[in-house]
Order: sequence, then structure tokens, then C-alpha cells
Amino acid sequence: MNPLSRLVPMAVLLSAVAGCSSVKDAGNTMGGWIGGGDSTLITAGQYPAADSPAPAPGYAATMRVNKYSDERKHGNPRLLGISSQLVRGVRGEHLLLDQDMANLVMTEIKNRFAAEGYQVLEGSAAGDAIFEVSGVVKDFTLNVRNRDEINITIETTVKDLRSGATLWSGLVTEKSDRFAGVSGNNKDDVVAYMYKGLRVVTNKTVDAVSASLMASQPGLFNLTPGTRAIPGVTVHVAPAAIAPGDGARPDNKSEPVPLVKASAGLLLVNTTPSRAKVYLDGVYYGMSPLRLEMEPGIYAVLVKLNSYKAATEKVSVRKGDKTEMEFDLER
Repeated sequence: MNPLSRLVPMAVLLSAVAGCSSVKDAGNTMGGWIGGGDSTLITAGQYPAADSPAPAPGYAATMRVNKYSDERKHGNPRLLGISSQLVRGVRGEHLLLDQDMANLVMTEIKNRFAAEGYQVLEGSAAGDAIFEVSGVVKDFTLNVRNRDEINITIETTVKDLRSGATLWSGLVTEKSDRFAGVSGNNKDDVVAYMYKGLRVVTNKTVDAVSASLMASQPGLFNLTPGTRAIPGVTVHVAPAAIAPGDGARPDNKSEPVPLVKASAGLLLVNTTPSRAKVYLDGVYYGMSPLRLEMEPGIYAVLVKLNSYKAATEKVSVRKGDKTEMEFDLER
């Protein structure tokens, strides 16, 4: 090869490296071009201020969040997925996290509950919590192929530590895919896409838990039942206001009045027999009869009751309208 022809590509490479702000950047750049680096995806500190929910008012509700168990099939606690395409900064096909997946999920759940306004207790103070949150990572996979594909299934359970009763249990699933573009992915792109999917799951989980707890134990949230609005999942049944002086009259009774935001619709789910568990798109919302204020859209409703066959049906919730469903459960 002509000596000059060998110098030209080397000059281009050195010019690009010279534009990097540090030796580390230069190493990452060169590693990305040739598929170098390692497979570790850095997740520590990846909770950008722009994505952080605004601080919520503090509630009397206290909770401790246990580490989720990882029941994914492959058994590697740090494996996120497999890449059959070039990911700049990653060597090999395995996409590995810098921490266990179960710990990552627990941290995100904690952050979301704290942002919602719960007092999340840790260390020695955790023994004073009212609620306990635990869960299972059933699936959490991000594979980089012609399209990036993410599949998340996380089960969460909330218990009342005062009685030991299970107050809420549900399974939340998120599946999506995307085209990374002609330039493909680097390590930060993969981590950002992973967090996007995880936050969809944690948001749905915490919103559904809050809707259930606020409806059943409003005193811990400084609420009258149904006055706390959570878009898409809130139970909205509030007692009518009592006029001044009327409270002393024994015959004055306030009737529950459904309050529906103009942008939402009211969904009523009734079952025979009652007290069946009601799930919407795989998320547990409470027991029948159930009133829910929902964002307009199509929902898959599933009802379950021990000793009866599960029943499922799709429903359309319309803006500003009331939709009622009746399920006659069969043995």
C-alpha cells in the first residue's frame, strides 16, 4: 500500500479524536467505531431533572419498599438483553447493567412513590411504616435488533403492616419498539430507552396503588374520598357538601356524587356476585362494584372471583360520558 494512502485514514481518525474533550471521550469514540468498550450500561444517577416529577405534598401514608425479586428466565441479574446490531461503546452481544435489575426497579419505585408524596422510610425507620411494597420482575428485556424491542412485566404487592392484609396487587406490562435511526445506538441511547419503558410501568403502578389507597383510606392523604385526581386511574366518588348548620340534623344525609372532569369519562363496573377483582389492561384497580374516572380510550376489562370463571371484555370510555358494565360470573 502507498504510504500516503495509509496516512490519510489515520489523519482522519486522529482529527476526530482530537475533537474529544478528554482521553476517556477519545477512547469511547474509537471504541464505538470498532465495536470496542465493554458491555456495561451505566445507570447510576440516571434520573434527569427534566424527567423528575414535581415535588408532591407530603402525606401521612408511610411505606417501606423492599427489593424486588428477579424471576426472569435467563438467571443473570444484570443482563438487560442481546444486541445483534452495533451499539457504540459496547463489545460483544450482551447488554449488561452496572447493577442488579431488581435493585434498579426497586429504586425507581421508591423514587416514584416519594415524588407522589408518600413518606418512603428506610433503615431503622422502616419498621414504623404503615404499608409495605414488594414485587417480582417477571420480564425486563431490551434487545437491539433491526428495531429496538423492550418487554417489561412487573408484579407489585402492597400490604398493610398493621393487619398483614394485602391491599393491592397487580401486574403491569409495557411493550414497545422503535427504529434507532441510520446511525444506530450508543450506550446512553439504550439506557435512556430502558428508563423510558421502566417509568411507564412505575407511573402506572404508583397511580393505580394511589387510586386504591386514597379511596379506601382517605384520612392518610388528607382527602375526602374521590377528591384526589390521578389522570387515567382515579376513583372519583365524592360526598356532596353539607351546608353550614346542616350537620346537626340527623336526617341530613349526603349522597355520593360522581365527579367527572370534562376531559375524562366515568366507568362503572358491576359484577354478580360482587367483590370480584377488576383489572384494566392488566392493572388491578379494586373490587366490584367499582367507579373509575378514566381518560377516554379503549380498555380491556378483566374480572376475577374465586370459584368463578374469569370474564373479560373491551370497553370504550368516552369523554364526559358514563359507561356501565355488568358481568354475570359463571362457575
